[in-house]
Amino acid sequence: MYWTLDLASHLEDAPWPATRLELIDYAERTGSPAGVVDNLNAMEDDGEPYESIEEVWPDFPTQNDDFFFEEE
Repeated sequence: MYWTLDLASHLEDAPWPATRLELIDYAERTGSPAGVVDNLNAMEDDGEPYESIEEVWPDFPTQNDDFFFEEE
């Protein structure tokens, strides 16, 4: 399973909380890239809903994250 910012961003507007199967359905209905569906299929499914994208991909940058590029 390999998440990138581009792939994970397709799930930002998903109907949270959602189970893995609901996320797969959402990704397919919204035309997300195959990589999103592949990653969701590779996740373990304990039947519990995920509350946010951060539970799917803990490294997902949030609006609270600071981005400093080439700061002097």
